[in-house]
Amino acid sequence: MAYDERLARFRQAHLNPFNKAPEQQERPDGGVPAPARQPDPSPGDPEGALDLGLAEDHFSRPVGLILASDVQQLRQAIEECKRAILALPEHSERQKDAVVRLIHLRLKLQELKDPSEDEPNIRVVLEHRFYKEKSKSVKQTCDKCSTIIWGLIQTWYTCTGCYYRCHSKCLPLVSKVCVRAKVSHQAEYQLSICPESGLDSQDYRCAECRAPVSLRGVPSEARQCDYTGLYYCSSCHWNDLAVVPARAIHNWDFEPRKVSRCSMRYLALMVSRPVLKLREINPLLFNYVEELVEIRKLRQDILLMKPYFITCKEAMEARLLLQLQDRQHFVENDEMYSLQDLIDIEAGRLSCSLTEIHTLFAKHIKLDCERCQAKGFVCELCKEGDVLFPFDSHTSVCTDCSAVFHRDCYYDNSTTCPKCARLSLRKQSLFQDSGTEAEP
Repeated sequence: MAYDERLARFRQAHLNPFNKAPEQQERPDGGVPAPARQPDPSPGDPEGALDLGLAEDHFSRPVGLILASDVQQLRQAIEECKRAILALPEHSERQKDAVVRLIHLRLKLQELKDPSEDEPNIRVVLEHRFYKEKSKSVKQTCDKCSTIIWGLIQTWYTCTGCYYRCHSKCLPLVSKVCVRAKVSHQAEYQLSICPESGLDSQDYRCAECRAPVSLRGVPSEARQCDYTGLYYCSSCHWNDLAVVPARAIHNWDFEPRKVSRCSMRYLALMVSRPVLKLREINPLLFNYVEELVEIRKLRQDILLMKPYFITCKEAMEARLLLQLQDRQHFVENDEMYSLQDLIDIEAGRLSCSLTEIHTLFAKHIKLDCERCQAKGFVCELCKEGDVLFPFDSHTSVCTDCSAVFHRDCYYDNSTTCPKCARLSLRKQSLFQDSGTEAEP
């Protein structure tokens, strides 16, 4: 008899023990026919073994309740369930039920081997600050053993500094110091393009875990990190892709390259830090990348606008400078860049966003705020035209007194700056007056 048919008849006959099955109606003489005797399942029959869990009524134990209480019994039950699954027909309902039972057994075994309630919430290892994760549905990969972390049945930790993830059982095996400590103590990039020195300089061992490696893949494949130039084993180098700063600065090349896990975490923590002074590292880059020249001009204008906002009550209440809170270095100087700045410049995103912020700032100073308008300049050379501001594109600023003039007037006039001349005469007059008073 087919399994589905037997299951349907079982539910009809035994779901309510007080209901009588059709074939068990009373005979005319008042007797009850004896139920048909089913053959006993053989000890080695997988279907018979799994039928034991189906021949239950309301007074039996709930389905899925596992009686095995120790690890040895659970392992034995798992092996028997595996053999039953292999013996049953593929894609059958019987096999699916056996797979479900196998999952329950493995979950129970994992609970006995790795009880999560006994694990502390915070653990500190080699400057890593590990926090126990609460998520049970996210599937991650352990950075130590390179196996999958099954959050539903395993306890795992994440470092809040460098986001290093590992099983709780792998925590004592962690041998690498937290990358966040390196970023805090020495925030700088390796600016040589793939500085390779060869496997012999590493003694044919992984640069991180010191496991034996070779280019032939025996005993482990040697994988080169494009950032450090060193070779790593497959457990420390997962072929992760990242933009290499040296290639971006020297070649304006932003193609992601294969880097080790340690380098990937370091680059991820450093990507937003303004540590690149392009004028010193590669000053010729401004001659070949027009976007860099545009960004530098916008940053210089923003620095000229900053004094207006600091002394303006309306600007401080509107918090205009917080428009650049993600790039705080833009309101501090115009020389330092982060790797994320260069990536956004190449993609064209930074030019658009910075132009919008520049327009917003200029609108407040020149149109919206009367107090900021009163701080404008009038060209003292031609004494004509509108009010000038130092960030206007058609103006020039005196390097000595910061006076603002029309660009054409400033360069066509052969005399000195009128404001500088006026300040010089005032100083001379003050010096002469002080000398006259000193005479007896």
